[in-house]
Amino acid sequence: MSIRRYLPPSSQPRMWVAGCALLVGGGVWVAAHAQGSSIYTCVDSKGRRLTSDRPIVECLDREQHQLGNTGTVRKTLPPSYTADERAKLEAQRKLEDEQRARVQEEKRRDRALLIRYPTQVVHDKERAEALAQIDEVVGAVNKRELALVAQRKEIQVELEFYQGDISKAPNWLKRKLEDNEKQMVVQKRFLDEQAQEKQRINARFDEELVKLKQLWAAAGGARPGSPAASR
Repeated sequence: MSIRRYLPPSSQPRMWVAGCALLVGGGVWVAAHAQGSSIYTCVDSKGRRLTSDRPIVECLDREQHQLGNTGTVRKTLPPSYTADERAKLEAQRKLEDEQRARVQEEKRRDRALLIRYPTQVVHDKERAEALAQIDEVVGAVNKRELALVAQRKEIQVELEFYQGDISKAPNWLKRKLEDNEKQMVVQKRFLDEQAQEKQRINARFDEELVKLKQLWAAAGGARPGSPAASR
């Protein structure tokens, strides 16, 4: 025969509260234990993978991952910076972004260059065509210059009637001589500009050729294939 201990009704609520307190206290202990077992991990500025049971001082300038018992990321801690540090970091990030953009732009230009000039034969041909266009323009200017020289001789013949004194010549002849002189100056300046343009064209193609030889070699080589390879 079992003996049951009689508890007065007034004591039952107190035991229920005590039981709840025990459960709550246990839950707090478990949570605290789980928190204490977290692992912090990061890669520092030297590329080293660091781990610790607390936030890592060497990685205060970068993200840290808080891992749980199973190794999964429980939380990511952002970097901690002062206002001055944030400004420096932002400037550094901007510089890095600009460098990445320059690298990407250079790669884009390289791809476009390879598409445009798959071989040196194509590159040499376009150089020759560009220079030929300049030579054609120069030829037309030279013809115009010869015409102006012939016109100048005619003006000199007409000036002989005034003993070579332009002040005694009629206005129409003065204007004709003045216009001839201006045209000669224009033609001379234009020829100088075309000579400079040829230099720019050759310099551009020379610079491209240096880059293209590197790209052709990286792409598999044996692409130049032109007797005009050396300039």
